[in-house]
Amino acid sequence: QSLGLPITDEQIKEMEANLDNIDFKMAAEEEKKLRHDVMAHVHTFAHCCPKAAAIIHLGATSCYVGDNTDLIVLRDGFNLLLPKLARVISRLADFAEKYADMPTLGFTHYQPAQLTTVGKRCCLWIQDLCMDLQNLERARDDLRFRGVKGTTGTQASFLQLFEGDHSKVEELDRLVTAKAGFKRAYMVTGQTYSRKVDIGVLSVLASLGASIHKICTDIRLLANLKEIEEPFEKEQIGSSAMPYKRNPMRSERCCSLARHLMTLVLDPLQTASVQWFERTLDDSANRRVCLAEAFLTADIILSTLQNISEGLVVYPKVIERRIRQELPFMATENIIMAMVKAGGNRQDCHEKIRVLSQQAAAVVKQEGGDNDFIDRVRTDPYFSPIHKQLESLLDPSSFTGRAPQQVAKFLKEEVRPVLIPYQSKMGGKIELAL
Repeated sequence: QSLGLPITDEQIKEMEANLDNIDFKMAAEEEKKLRHDVMAHVHTFAHCCPKAAAIIHLGATSCYVGDNTDLIVLRDGFNLLLPKLARVISRLADFAEKYADMPTLGFTHYQPAQLTTVGKRCCLWIQDLCMDLQNLERARDDLRFRGVKGTTGTQASFLQLFEGDHSKVEELDRLVTAKAGFKRAYMVTGQTYSRKVDIGVLSVLASLGASIHKICTDIRLLANLKEIEEPFEKEQIGSSAMPYKRNPMRSERCCSLARHLMTLVLDPLQTASVQWFERTLDDSANRRVCLAEAFLTADIILSTLQNISEGLVVYPKVIERRIRQELPFMATENIIMAMVKAGGNRQDCHEKIRVLSQQAAAVVKQEGGDNDFIDRVRTDPYFSPIHKQLESLLDPSSFTGRAPQQVAKFLKEEVRPVLIPYQSKMGGKIELAL
């Protein structure tokens, strides 16, 4: 109307007055008859707006309605997920800060490795989620509107409506795009926007799924070690057969759903590859499933992970005991250095330690006993020059390197700043219904 087409204020007011007056029963009957969802609603809307019936859907095609709506929904879906993801990051950041200094046994190949700290390990999780936050923001911000493009993307119908005035067609495209809240529209489309857009959207959600699967797998492994557990309700039952069980069911649920989320990106990959020319309809039913499922799945996984991160339980004594079992072997280099400083020969000391450590390893592996390597060092006269230093040489905090400092710097410089836009949406704790 603003660009000069003969559309009356009365027609516009009639449509505005009936925006929420949707006769779904009539629409269903129309769709059954017409076998076309958009036209079913066009007819239903026209029934409510007899004065505007002649101009409803003027110049448009079904994908003008459906694809533009999908892009709005995708954008709004990201806006729902982003604060949830930020909340999870915030909760884990608090946990990492609290346990920044607590030494814990590190693992490579799931075999005992150098010590790290509970907080530093958590920062590995947080860093992945921060990448996901940035990926989701970028995917949202990269979305453009399909805009006003016509049946094959040429804008021919609109050019005819405006009697060959290209500037008015371009202005209509710009006005509709701005009205929908987008800064840009795709300059070229077929009947649909490129289905590669959906690949980009589901790729970042699948990547988020991979991050959460990794985090919750770590938590499940730690639960087996009895070092860290997810929340466990007072009357919660872990197993119908084994009353003592404390199964990490929330983390298992996250892994289960994350696995589903990661597979959903295969749908848009295949859909984009088989879009014939300007479009084919075998994309439609598939997209109605995979796009919605991806956002819904990501949503409930984030809610569950927030619940987990708000109630993680740490068992320091178990962690200390595991360190005591492995630390003696890790301290051998420190012991050699101390002996050399006390006047010993490095090669002689190395051989002494090799023999004693093999004996201690046999006690652990063959007899099922505790690691008695340090006791052997204490009773060996050769090591008498450093017997008084053994306690300090075995201080776990001296084996964690710069882990506490890394946690502090990482949280201050890389984590807290990205959470600032979401501070007003952090909310309180979340409880799971089931």
